Formats: sequence, C-alpha cells, structure tokens
Amino acid sequence: MESAILIIDLQVGLFDEPGKPFAYPETINRINKITDVARKKQIPVILIQHEQDEGVLKFNSPGWSLVDDLEIDSHYYKVRKTTPNSFLRTNLGEILNKENVKNLIICGYATEFCIDSTVRGAAALGYSIELVSDCHTTHDKSHAKAEIIIKHHNETLSNIKSFGVDITAVESKEILKKIG
Repeated sequence: MESAILIIDLQVGLFDEPGKPFAYPETINRINKITDVARKKQIPVILIQHEQDEGVLKFNSPGWSLVDDLEIDSHYYKVRKTTPNSFLRTNLGEILNKENVKNLIICGYATEFCIDSTVRGAAALGYSIELVSDCHTTHDKSHAKAEIIIKHHNETLSNIKSFGVDITAVESKEILKKIG
C-alpha cells in the first residue's frame, strides 16, 4: 500500500509560548528518523503549516516557519491550512491522489486539535492511518497534562471503527521497520 508521511504544524509560533511541548526533543528526533528513511525510500513527505490572517502564524512570518530542529528536504511537499483539518480547503487530497497514497503516517502538533481533526478527516475520506504514537505532541493544558492527552488520543483514535478504515497507533520504531 502506498504511504505518505504527514508532518503537521511543527511551527515556531506554536512552540514559543509557554515553552516547548511535551517530549519535544525526542519527538522531533523520532520524526527526523522517519523522514530520513522516507526520503531515501522515496516515500512522500508532506509538511503542513497552519496560518492565520494576522498574528504569530501569519503566512511567511517568523512564527509561521517550521522549527529549526526539523530536518527538511527540498523535495518535501508543503501544504498551507487554515483549519485543524489538514484536508479542509487545502490541496492535500490532490497531492495524495497524484502520489497514489492510500495510507497516511501522521506525526506533529497539536494532538488534541490538528492531529485529531486530520486523523478523523482522513478516515472520513477513506485513508487508512498510522498515527505515530510517539511522534505527536502538545502542551500541558489546565485540564490535563500533555502526556495524558497524547495517551488518550492514541487510545481513542485507534479504537474508532465506524469509518471503515484502519486507524492504528504505532510506535516510531515499528514505522521505521515497516518503511525501512
């Protein structure tokens, strides 16, 4: 099955305040390992960036830029989005169709917003999904620590069966075995 790697919202402006998200260095390191193998195996990598009309995520502003720790190749696709769902009003579907992608390997930020919305949106469109369980992150919130939010979403999303496609939460080491 043809796969693609989606890297969602690893942007400077989202990580400036109030500091780095949960397990930031480890998460970025694992994502870089996956994209390194994907690049060598010619698996499409798609960098998705959220934007707003004004503020820290304004298109082409310093905050809109991808974090420096993320290793980027010039051959990666780039998608601009304005909602948590990476498919809504974007060209992501066109890219995936062009590459004949049926399976998405999803990483990035923020677990409870853009990761969750994109997983559900992708499943509704018929894509199978491998949510890389140790390659998405978020910040602590007033109601729950980031680690709990991540665990909750790994469990919840991987138990949704009603879309009729597989949604699995898979550790990065398993993804590396699969694509390597």
